[in-house]
Amino acid sequence: MPITRRRLLGFLTGAFAAVGVPTVWISRMKTYDGPISDHFDGERFFDADGMPPKSLAEVLRWQFGERKRAAWPEWVTNAHADTPPPRVEGSKVRLSYVGHASWLIQTAGLNILVDPVWSMRASPLSFAGPKRRCDPGIAFDALPKIDVVLVSHGHYDHLDIATLSRLSAKFSPRVITPLGNDITMRDADDAIKAEAFDWQDRVALGDGVAVTLVATRHWSARGLFDRNKALWASFVLETPAGKLYIVCDSGYGDGTHFRRVAEAHGPLRLAILPIGAYEPRWFMLDQHMNPEDAVQAFADCGAAQALGHHYGTFQLTDEAIDAPVIALGEALDQAKVPRERFTALKPGQVFEV
Repeated sequence: MPITRRRLLGFLTGAFAAVGVPTVWISRMKTYDGPISDHFDGERFFDADGMPPKSLAEVLRWQFGERKRAAWPEWVTNAHADTPPPRVEGSKVRLSYVGHASWLIQTAGLNILVDPVWSMRASPLSFAGPKRRCDPGIAFDALPKIDVVLVSHGHYDHLDIATLSRLSAKFSPRVITPLGNDITMRDADDAIKAEAFDWQDRVALGDGVAVTLVATRHWSARGLFDRNKALWASFVLETPAGKLYIVCDSGYGDGTHFRRVAEAHGPLRLAILPIGAYEPRWFMLDQHMNPEDAVQAFADCGAAQALGHHYGTFQLTDEAIDAPVIALGEALDQAKVPRERFTALKPGQVFEV
């Protein structure tokens, strides 16, 4: 089949969205300007225990030289659809899986969204890039009043300006995000009430609930020339039922990041860990865990329970749509961990602590 300009654009957008590089070749966005630290050199953020992102040459090698992409269904009809209550009071935590890395967490009278993406594509373009393969587990109009939004980093499958603008127009929530991503949000829509924080910053959310931003093995970008000019993070959410460790995107490495969270923030009641977007391993190893990695991360962080996410909604990488869930079960069996301790919900399913 000949490579037309439109087909090339679609290929590149799909490939680059998985690693944070869209077809906006020159980023004109404003970027973070702040003091030098142990993870910011005055121009870019870095992780002394991480790995730099793959080069453009490696992206092209994967996309055009070695890609073996499994076929996904064009659309999957959800078996579940959640209609959340207006609030959840007391010590209970109610977690509703929206899809990909998006969650609604309700506790202590607060409604918190994590990495909300209701758009049809994880892309800056409406006609190219990874396309949603199932409805969100909660219809946007069924959302209760949202008080707080947590956005982990700037990749398009996590920081979705269109969704943040809709949330801001309807609910005007606080948006908590790592340094630099607030600039991206406000540059697109100054109505987004973005607040930016560094690793280890603890932010009170109200009613005894707080969130701490912690280092994670990943990186960030919105264009070719703004790589790591905004920070990325995972979250430790303090709730009346215990601490929730929310990892939206991460490689495993040697497990340092997970063990540090256990040491600094344990005991953890629940870990939300990514299990998808991991093939081919030579390309994705440093930035996305596979299910075997996620089971080891579960052991390292010491959480009592785990939930898997970051799979089955957008085809970012090469594995089949059901491969992460199958491989998770096999990895749990191999590690002799009961499958009920680490489950992967479907969009619209609910888990309560």
